[in-house]
Amino acid sequence: MIRSEFKDDKEYDIIVIGGGITGAAVAYDAASRGLSVALVEKDDFGSKTSSATSKLIHGGLRYLANFELSLVRESLKERRILENIAPNFVYPIANMIIFNNTAMKKQRNLLKIGMILYDLLSFDKKFTWDKSKRLPSHKNFSRKETIKDEPALDSTELGGSLVYYDCASLFPERLTLAFIKSALGKGADIANYMEVTGFRINNSKIEGVNLIDKITKRAASIKGRLTINCAGPWADRILSLTGTVEHKEVLRRSEGIHIITKKILNKYLVTSSTPGGRHIFIIPWRGYSLIGTTDKEYIGSPDDWKIRKESILELIDDVNASFGEKIKISYDDVIHCYGGLRPLVEDQTEDVYESSRKYEIFDNSVDGFDGLITVEGGKYTTSRNLAENVMKIACRKLGLSDKKAGTDKDYLHGSEIENIEAFVKFYITKYPNLPVSTVDYLARIYGTEIDDLLSVIYKDKSLADPLTKEGEIAAQVVYAVEHEMAFTLNDILFRRTGLGTLGHPGKDTLKRIADIAGEIAGWSSSRKKDEITEAEKIFKKP
Repeated sequence: MIRSEFKDDKEYDIIVIGGGITGAAVAYDAASRGLSVALVEKDDFGSKTSSATSKLIHGGLRYLANFELSLVRESLKERRILENIAPNFVYPIANMIIFNNTAMKKQRNLLKIGMILYDLLSFDKKFTWDKSKRLPSHKNFSRKETIKDEPALDSTELGGSLVYYDCASLFPERLTLAFIKSALGKGADIANYMEVTGFRINNSKIEGVNLIDKITKRAASIKGRLTINCAGPWADRILSLTGTVEHKEVLRRSEGIHIITKKILNKYLVTSSTPGGRHIFIIPWRGYSLIGTTDKEYIGSPDDWKIRKESILELIDDVNASFGEKIKISYDDVIHCYGGLRPLVEDQTEDVYESSRKYEIFDNSVDGFDGLITVEGGKYTTSRNLAENVMKIACRKLGLSDKKAGTDKDYLHGSEIENIEAFVKFYITKYPNLPVSTVDYLARIYGTEIDDLLSVIYKDKSLADPLTKEGEIAAQVVYAVEHEMAFTLNDILFRRTGLGTLGHPGKDTLKRIADIAGEIAGWSSSRKKDEITEAEKIFKKP
């Protein structure tokens, strides 16, 4: 996986702006059609909205309340497809909705009807390539059954629960990277840290983009027959670079944050409602609990957004008011926090929590600029199908057949695995000198690339030493820099490995990671110091 260099004399069929899940999926679909594709991302792949998810691949049960049946059906279909094409990343998870307060109890009958409809809309949920991915239908749990499975939920108000099944993503950032690698494998040219500074415009026709390479500090320019703006919360900022486009749709931004604490529950994703009526959940993740999420409108430049202590405290208050007497957390219990902005296209609701997660695809020729398409809104789960719909429009504009590329029929790069559990067992046997937990985790997040990853330990056995109690190893740092376009310490910690996603790994470990990366990348001592400083900013709670 080598970062592409763009030449001014080459004209691409498609230029994609944005390397989050939407841009990655569009680039993969376009390249799968045999089109020449360039993708540019101003920071790192999946470093913004795509890394701020709740780590769920789901149908969106709550969207049924707004009668968005088509969105739910699309999401459920894409959930199954992602189970198929990315079996090492996407796994079934049991969701327990508890009835422990007046608001939830009032919704019980409505939720039962919703569950039946949800099961009907996911009629194809058992048509998975890997049998271990098949999802059962919903169940009703009594109070006794609920407490037996999750004792921490015991409270005087608890009146049982409903359990249904969706999917979780083990590592959304690496799933996004799998789409990037799949596009590269189909011939796309791709670069991170490549920022669009303007458009090449000829008589109101967009003919390409001007760039600044943030790594080399050099300017560049590339030509393209069609440019697709997949910049998420920055989509309107990209449009402003045309100079005159007055975009008619309203792009709203919603803040969503999550916190990670020690393990609170056993095995279920547990959902309740806050006093304000929003859903709130606790998810089991890597031996810890992931809690989310907020949904508050953000006004201002997306570049200025950051997590505020106020938002964390509000989320903690919601947790303490929503799950019963035994589940109480404090600010000191927060091991790590993360978040981001969601792009929303609807402006008909006062509260962004009620806004639809639908997406819109705009042909900017109606704004006076041909050669530009803008994508706004959407959700992680439906990104592959969104890319198909974008390319339908793109192909028609290019005078090409809009026949589907078949990205639902092929495994993503590194995910060519028929049976994930058998695959993991095989590699545990193959690498008996490594801890079982380490091999299990690496087999899942690297998939069929695991042998390439672990090949580096034959040259340097110290690279097999665990860096964290979760079992991640130094070989991952080497692989990230040499093979996965990781240019910063934060790229390594949060988007290529999980070394930073469970909180600060410790100062000595952080220094060792920086030393390994710096030696390979040629960082000076001052550069290493700066990289550690930037990482510390993310680890520091507001």
